[in-house]
Amino acid sequence: MRKNLEVLIPTFNRTTALTLTLLSLVYQEEKKFDLIISDQGSRESPMSNPSFRTVIRLLEIKGHYVKFIHRKINKGIAEQRQYLLDKVKAKYCLYLDDDLILEKYVLKGLFNVIKKEKCGFVGRAVTGLSFARDKRQDQQDIEFWREHVETEKIMPGDRKWFRFKLHNAANLYHVEKKMKISSENQKIYKVAWVGGCVMYDTLKLRSVGGFEFWKQIPKNHSGEEVYVQLKLMEKYGGCGVIPSGVYHQELPTTIKDRSVNIPELLFNGFPY
Repeated sequence: MRKNLEVLIPTFNRTTALTLTLLSLVYQEEKKFDLIISDQGSRESPMSNPSFRTVIRLLEIKGHYVKFIHRKINKGIAEQRQYLLDKVKAKYCLYLDDDLILEKYVLKGLFNVIKKEKCGFVGRAVTGLSFARDKRQDQQDIEFWREHVETEKIMPGDRKWFRFKLHNAANLYHVEKKMKISSENQKIYKVAWVGGCVMYDTLKLRSVGGFEFWKQIPKNHSGEEVYVQLKLMEKYGGCGVIPSGVYHQELPTTIKDRSVNIPELLFNGFPY
């Protein structure tokens, strides 16, 4: 039976981290999802690792179809995301970074919100637990959606853009603790963008072009999801969900050259 949610994981040379990420998917409260993993690593395939294979088998015996693809072609992360999107058959898709650990309520909570709000995307910002004692009061402003998610136009550098500070370090974690927000009373809030764990309405994502712009940009870049989310917010709306329940493993980035920022590049005269 086809499921309404597919989890998409682009990965590159992170077998151990990816294994932990997948293990946290095994015990999700939301049971009805499949996975597509696209590996562009230059090293040996994760499938050669016994621990990785065991977690894949565990997901499979719990009813999840797992498609693992090892690609020799590497044209950048935007192309990798579009490659995954082209394979989606489900109504919703969740892009998940390969270096996260998820609480059991994460997928179910996101799924409930996007079905209720009917917006373009919903996401959970990642928490760096090494910052758990680093309380940055000046970066903890949060704006909740009082009723339903609405469309917003946000451009790089405008007032709303600086909402991104809430997602730095462990700011969101401190807010949820201070306000006693749990998975039982989760709330939706206004964002500039969300990285790491984002669920999209597949048709809405495709309607704004997905990541097809990869063909017009340099291979080395960053901010491809930011650009897409800004377009989705303007047309359909988008939101963050608190509590996060998503923890970053805090590994060095595998995208070394981040000099080309896609929102700045494409919003400055690029006719897409």
